[in-house]
Amino acid sequence: MSIYDIQVALEDGTEYSLDRYKGKAMLIVNTASKCGFTPQFEELEGLYKNYQDEGLVILGFPSNQFKQEVATAEEAASQCRLTYGVTFPMHEIVKVNGKDAHPIFDYLTSHSKGFLGNSVKWNFTKFLVNRNGEVVGRYGSADKPSSFEDDIKKALA
Repeated sequence: MSIYDIQVALEDGTEYSLDRYKGKAMLIVNTASKCGFTPQFEELEGLYKNYQDEGLVILGFPSNQFKQEVATAEEAASQCRLTYGVTFPMHEIVKVNGKDAHPIFDYLTSHSKGFLGNSVKWNFTKFLVNRNGEVVGRYGSADKPSSFEDDIKKALA
């Protein structure tokens, strides 16, 4: 199984397969609208605008697993768009750990061993996937998106 076999759903419930992004670099982030790291949306949007034409897509997955998200995916997406001007795709609210974790986070944590452990520790954990579908980076909540911009450039190469 590859990352491209995984089905996800946008905040409005529209389902699609990640094979839509084959050949692109993906930065996948578990987000929360009521977290101290929420201002990272601003840097994430900046990276998206700077590298979108080169093949970067950022995918936001709200999670309430750490009790810092609003009630619905639509509300979460609306809040980050209104407050931070986010234009990258936002998805349904998912679990990132445990037996009910969404398959995308099962895949990302199992394919990023050696980076930060087997579970998502907190909101705004970021996973970088290169154009070949390989997880090439994992960054913790406190890692500002601009701090790994060089890794994004490598993933786009």
